[in-house]
Amino acid sequence: MKNAVALTFTILNNLITMDFPEYKQLIKGLKHGKSLPTAIYLHKSCISECLPEALISLINKTINKLEISENWNLIKLYKRDFKFTLLEYPSFDHSSYPELYKSHTIDIFENTIKTTDYSGSVNPPILHRKETFVLPSYPDYELFKELTNEGEQIGLYQNTKSIGFKKQWLNLIKRKGYKLDEQGRLHQIAKIIEPIQLETPETIQRHLTAINRDRLSAPFQKLAKYGYLNGDFSILDYGCGLGDDATELAAHGLNIHAWDPVHRPDVKKTPCDIVNLGFVLNVIEDQQERQDTLKAAYQYTNKLLLVSVMLANEAKQEHFKPYKDGVITSRNTFQKYFSQAQIRNYIEQVLNVKTTPFGQGIIAVFKSAELEEAHHLELQFQNFNWQHITQRPAPKIINKAEQKSLFEKHHDLLSDFWQHCLHLGRMPANDEFEQSSAIRHTFNSHNKAFKLLQGYYDQAEFEQAKAKRHDDLLVYFALSLFGKRKAKSHMSARLTRDIKVHFESYNHALEAAKSLLFSISEPANIGNACYQAHENIKLGEMNDNHSYILPTRFLNQLPAILRVYIGSAAQLYGDIDDIDLVKIHMRSGKVTFLKYDDFNKKLPLLTMRIKVKLLEQDIDYFFYGDDYPNQPLYNKIDYLHKDSNEYKSQQQFDKKLAAMLKGVEKAEWPNWPILQKVFEYWSVELKRDKFFKK
Repeated sequence: MKNAVALTFTILNNLITMDFPEYKQLIKGLKHGKSLPTAIYLHKSCISECLPEALISLINKTINKLEISENWNLIKLYKRDFKFTLLEYPSFDHSSYPELYKSHTIDIFENTIKTTDYSGSVNPPILHRKETFVLPSYPDYELFKELTNEGEQIGLYQNTKSIGFKKQWLNLIKRKGYKLDEQGRLHQIAKIIEPIQLETPETIQRHLTAINRDRLSAPFQKLAKYGYLNGDFSILDYGCGLGDDATELAAHGLNIHAWDPVHRPDVKKTPCDIVNLGFVLNVIEDQQERQDTLKAAYQYTNKLLLVSVMLANEAKQEHFKPYKDGVITSRNTFQKYFSQAQIRNYIEQVLNVKTTPFGQGIIAVFKSAELEEAHHLELQFQNFNWQHITQRPAPKIINKAEQKSLFEKHHDLLSDFWQHCLHLGRMPANDEFEQSSAIRHTFNSHNKAFKLLQGYYDQAEFEQAKAKRHDDLLVYFALSLFGKRKAKSHMSARLTRDIKVHFESYNHALEAAKSLLFSISEPANIGNACYQAHENIKLGEMNDNHSYILPTRFLNQLPAILRVYIGSAAQLYGDIDDIDLVKIHMRSGKVTFLKYDDFNKKLPLLTMRIKVKLLEQDIDYFFYGDDYPNQPLYNKIDYLHKDSNEYKSQQQFDKKLAAMLKGVEKAEWPNWPILQKVFEYWSVELKRDKFFKK
């Protein structure tokens, strides 16, 4: 065994002529190439002039060691991983936007290669800005610059996150009113709509943006979810439109005030605990008025301001006429569409505050630090619901008939008390249990009642609850550090008691939380925790050494390190209650949230993919059904327990589907539009979860 280990290190040492820190330093010092946040790209022709000798030697030695003989003409050097990728673009010189044929990703330390073949793809990755990959001395350098300038002139590079693939690129060119001619140059086929100039802002019909609702709007649904509509808070709906939210809340007896400049201009604006500025900023075309409105709403806020705006991708905006920094809709209303990052930055800059995302386009600003900490604390416990299954009908230790009859007589009271003990992982204080006076009247103290219960309930259950609460607190403090919040100065009495029971001190809790937070930066820690979680939960899709995908309903069952990893991503994105699956990337510092049209179906369709990049603290959104075709979830069975009826039913459905796709590898099963053509071929129609003959 020792000889085998020694041989392994000998091989690695022969291959790796530098360590990772040295590699990163060399990459950091590169002056030429197309530089992106995570990698730098270079054409093969300029490697000898642009790369230091040590880096060239490492690349060549690795290629020779792995006996890589394939053609390639671009290299991708990773900035945060000890790896590089060789890219083959056969048409680099003669195509304006060359397609990727093959890629070969080499992990230097692990001595492995992963090849991806795009030769048969109908939507391969493509290149833009070719001049950035080569030196000015390259023969076609000036031509490459001309091609880029053409695209810039018609706005092709305004949103670079959606142009990396052939279909999306060609669709964008078409939407701009152009096509590619035989030489690969842009040729106009339709006149691009010029920005309209309205004579006066009054011609914009702001009042038409108000809509009738038959249920609470999205921001008020978030407030309800987090417990802010429990009657303890006064609320001002600032810009309430037709006032349907206010009518509903008033019917529930809430202290609600609603003002709108068009529909309720005479209502007096009153400072309130919570102010809702829902879908107001995006309909104001004057930028100064937009800022003033945000500031005014904040001034009326005592504890919490909730700001909501419309989010939209570039494709949707291009259906409307540009005006100022937004668009004019078909009803002559103004809309300013934001991205999640843009609205957060806008609020933070205008108000000079920190923001907390509650969901897509729903951003909270806490004016009360105590309320903010209470909010983040409750996030760790809100899904925690102990189902008591170990109650014993007879006493375990205490045999006194009097005590037994006391237990039986007050069973409901004691059962409720025990559930509170499990929830807190400790005995509740007098003000933490509503029936505390009854407990003290009957048993003299909480402590005596707890001792009595030790003879009737399994103490292993309480120890499990205690350990769970300890981890919940660690996750809370770790995420406070990630969010740069100072919890100590705003701790509630309950949190102070938690620390006293579960930690030696606040500083001890903070040090443990720091260690936990720092641990998520090590891929090995994330990988090990993923394997541990997969073993415990026994479902989900495990892609070895790459990722683990599981339903979001299991998040609170994950190890603390994964809860922090995913929780950090959620702090950047917002509420993930409507997310169905979460993909934990083991090595790249990313978390992907996956949303489907209806996850209860046998064949859910992917509607949105949100990739959160923790290292860059940035988010990429991918919309399916618009920018990309809907992708069916063909392996839903991986997310079901094998002993469930749902699993057996899914098996039968999958068997029928596989029969229609016979001969096709499952990894190659088609997207939704193509699958519908398969159904047409077999003369069947899928309605909900059943196939019907046409």
